[in-house]
Amino acid sequence: VFPGVRQAQWLTKTKVVEGLPAAVQGILDNPALGLQELEDRAKHVVSHARLWDTTEVTPRREKYCPVLFENLIHICRLMSGKYPSLSKRMLARNCRIAATWERESILLQVRGLSGILMNSMTPIPPVASKEEILATKEHVLETFYPIAPTIDLQEVNVYQELNDTGFRDGYPYSHPHTLFFLESANVRTDRFRPEQLRAKMLMFAFGNALAKARALHGNDPKVLEQPIVVQSVGTDGQLFQFMVFQLNTTDLVSNDSIKNLVWIDSDQNLYERAQCVPEVKKRVVTKPAGISGFQPDTFKKFLALYLHGTV
Repeated sequence: VFPGVRQAQWLTKTKVVEGLPAAVQGILDNPALGLQELEDRAKHVVSHARLWDTTEVTPRREKYCPVLFENLIHICRLMSGKYPSLSKRMLARNCRIAATWERESILLQVRGLSGILMNSMTPIPPVASKEEILATKEHVLETFYPIAPTIDLQEVNVYQELNDTGFRDGYPYSHPHTLFFLESANVRTDRFRPEQLRAKMLMFAFGNALAKARALHGNDPKVLEQPIVVQSVGTDGQLFQFMVFQLNTTDLVSNDSIKNLVWIDSDQNLYERAQCVPEVKKRVVTKPAGISGFQPDTFKKFLALYLHGTV
């Protein structure tokens, strides 16, 4: 089967841009935000998740991956002292999403549990300019002829074309902000590979944005006056995937006209290794216990996506 993101691009009529958008990069590059000050805390929570929060010699991923996530979110929340509007957020777990759309002559649907969803009282402003959105008209979507782009999708009978954000009308935190996917299965074969994970992140970011667009503007296909931005973060407790998706259009049937946009920053390690017990050879410690190769930039990207739309 061809790689996941290329397939997801076709299914969601999306152009991929490598790296993070300027709006997020601006947060990363802004010294006034004091992201550096939180670096030591981040290093500490990695040690806490990998080395101290357990009595096992080598803690299992299903244990340390969620602990690390909760601790990182806790650090992000500390910024709400500086930016009170950050407190207008809500983490919802086990959210169900349903979004239905047509591509060429195929009826498609995203349904199911979409990870942990952080909702906000206010939407993230569009990250691409009007010019950038218009320029996507020229972008040619890759086709997979003679392979059908739906080759490995599950076929089901659809009795109801569902579009459901998973939240009741009037819910104050009604705007999807960031989806978090924890690939915490202990056995490698039970986890999504990074490429599969990025495809899943794209499909669910798109699904959440499309369901929100339908709730706001109805089911008629149209280019959105105010594009909808939904972010995704995926991790196995060490390697991170970052994604910012912008829904520009709900007119998805044909391959021409305006496309949607996604920025992807792939395979960012938060640290290189966690040594729970020191490695000793010939009575000499060759690898001391502890975290090695901590990457502060990966933590800052996590924090920047959290702050995005508020700062």
